[in-house]
Amino acid sequence: MALPVLRGCYRLPSTFSFTRLVLNEGIFLSRSGKIRIPASSPAVRPYSSGRGGQKPVQKVMVVGITNPFIWFRTRIYCFLIRAYFDREFRIEDFTEGAKQAFSHVSGLLSRSQFEGLEGLVAKDLIGKLQEKFSLLPLSYKKALSAGPEEIMCTTLADVGIYYDDDGRKFVSILMRFWYLTSARLPDDTVEGARIFQVASGAEGEAETKRLLTANYEFQREFTKGVTPEWTITRIEHSKLLD
Repeated sequence: MALPVLRGCYRLPSTFSFTRLVLNEGIFLSRSGKIRIPASSPAVRPYSSGRGGQKPVQKVMVVGITNPFIWFRTRIYCFLIRAYFDREFRIEDFTEGAKQAFSHVSGLLSRSQFEGLEGLVAKDLIGKLQEKFSLLPLSYKKALSAGPEEIMCTTLADVGIYYDDDGRKFVSILMRFWYLTSARLPDDTVEGARIFQVASGAEGEAETKRLLTANYEFQREFTKGVTPEWTITRIEHSKLLD
């Protein structure tokens, strides 16, 4: 069955290659109150709550405005992936796997454990990350890490279907993450970053955190006979690591 030709699908050079990351699409991270918003830049609103004489502590709520074109396009591409490449593909499962990969890889980056990125991140990207990382101050390195409980929102930013000159099939999925960090950063470091007072600890003590964004792109080859694995080929962290 021939795949319909859509705008945005194009051929890659025959030299295109990458390593791959296995995402276990059957594993879920348990999080209550999951936030679901469309793939668009969010507006962030602070809310306050307090008991008795305690000082009010702001809570973070992320909301967004739908971009109909992006939402429709990404859903069409996800349908094509399921119809022509992988009938078991579900974007909900992929999103949960991507969140786990983002948390794991960002932690490795923050701790300078580049050897742990092998097999997870494209080899050429690891070299570029090492060069950039060596120039970062300690506070920036800390701000790269995003634990599972610090990820506030995950959205599907873009989907692409590609072919190379040899007829190999590839899919790329760009995911956008919003996460909180307690790293101390200069006020003018991250454009548009918001500062919040959030509850932490058993006694509900307030802690200052910033809301940052990160973009991770996942790619996989869907050519017949190729191992079904994903690899991260693009990593961006706000103004920290672009």
